[in-house]
This record gives sequence, C-alpha cells and structure tokens, in this order.
Amino acid sequence: MTAQFTTVRAYDTEPFGTFAPSEPVRSLIAMTRRLPEAWLGRRIALALRNVALRSLDGKPVDIDALGVKMRLVPYNNICEKRVLFTPQYFDTQEREILASRLKGDCVFIDIGANVGAYSLFAAAQAGPRARIVAIEPQPEIFERLVTNIRLNPFGTIKAIACALADKTGELTLFLDDRNRGESSVKIVGSDNATTIRVPAKTLLDLLLEEGFERVDAAKLDVEGAEDLILQPFLSQAPEELFPKLLIIEDGTGRWQTDLPELLVEKGYRLVVRTRLNFVFER
Repeated sequence: MTAQFTTVRAYDTEPFGTFAPSEPVRSLIAMTRRLPEAWLGRRIALALRNVALRSLDGKPVDIDALGVKMRLVPYNNICEKRVLFTPQYFDTQEREILASRLKGDCVFIDIGANVGAYSLFAAAQAGPRARIVAIEPQPEIFERLVTNIRLNPFGTIKAIACALADKTGELTLFLDDRNRGESSVKIVGSDNATTIRVPAKTLLDLLLEEGFERVDAAKLDVEGAEDLILQPFLSQAPEELFPKLLIIEDGTGRWQTDLPELLVEKGYRLVVRTRLNFVFER
C-alpha cells in the first residue's frame, strides 16, 4: 500500500540495524528516555541529546521508538529528535486518546505525517484491518516516511506525497531547512526558507478518491494551515465523513479563522488542550 517515490538514498535499502547506534550513543539515548517531563528533565535531555548528535556525525540511526522500528535522521527535524531521544514527551495524552479509538477496521488520516511517528504508532495500536493514510508533501521527508513504513510489518499504511489545502492543484511549499517540521504552505518565519512546488488536494477530494465512507480519527500538523484544510472541508463534506476524533496542532495566532469555535459549531467538543495541540471529538 506504500506510494512510490522517485529518489532513493543509499541507506534506504539497507536492512534495519545497519545504522544501530554505538554503545556510548545508545547509553545517552537510554538516559534521555528516562528523564521526567519537567523543566530540569528537559534541560538535561537537551544537553545529552547535543552530545549524542555530535557523536552520530550526520549518520542515520536505527532505533525502536513508540513500539515500532524507525530509521531517523535527527539533524534538521525536531520531530525526529523528539522520537529518538524523548519519546516519553511525544504527545502522550494525544496518543493515549487516539489509541483508545483505534479498533477493528478503523480509518486514521495523518495530515502532515512527517517521518511517520503518528501513522506507525496508530498502525501498531490498530491491528491488521485498519486503513491509515499518511500525507506528507516534502520529498526528502516523504522518503524517510516511506522507509519507516517499509521497516515495519503492518501493511495498513498508505503514504501519499501531496499537500492538503483549500483547493486541488499545485501550490508553493515553504521549507524551513533548520527544522523540516516547520515547513508549511504558509510563509514560515525563517530566513532560511526555500520554496518548492508540490501537488495539492482538498481533504474531501482525498477521502473520496480513497473511497472512505467514514473517518474515525485524523491528526493535522501543518504549521498554521489547519484552517486552510478544515474550513472548506467542514462546509462541503457530508457529515458522515467528519472525523470522529481530531488532533490539531495549536495554530492560534496563525489561523485566519477561529478554528476551535468553528469545530464547536459543527458539533465537536473539546476533549483536551495540551501544550501543543487541541483534541476534539464528535
């Protein structure tokens, strides 16, 4: 079910374990993963992480995280750094809620999938009858996503290389080269941003193309463009396609509409607001 991509880095074809961390780096990773989610714990984790990254010297890392196998390149992507060194801090409440909703033949849509942490976590929780779609527009990050899907035996994840927006076609994606997780269809706040053109679809078009009759859960992490996706979808889609659970990165101050208010108007209730995200349920 994995989509095709056009370029393959040499390490993508190597078996898992080829890039296992050295014993000193493994010890540093183990230490960061034991630290509590408090100010001091985070500061110590950051210091240990920096030491480990210098030792890794730009190489990828094969590691178990969030119950799955991943090949991470933790240098220009904060998401990969978090998953490698401090998965215990990685959206803990959000993932607990999501895991409780992923049963049987569930449908999960991961919008802004990055290297696949949420999609793979969902696949590990959901079982063999799930349908998971991981959507990522950045070509280099998409390659990492596909590699991570291939390293695991689930067979339930389909990766799609496109952006989601308010119309189907093509759009400009702004890449933040210091942190690829900050790339967006909206202008990013970095002097290092470069631009590429990528294919785009609306959420409604994507769901119809995939033949979905319902969506049990969706996660949107698209750096302030969540309203660009959801506002037209909620006005045009039949209600049976409204995701029952929504995990949305908090884009307050960047959204052009009051997205939480719109969701409440459409029948959603706020389950929890965490440090980084809103979780709504309908």
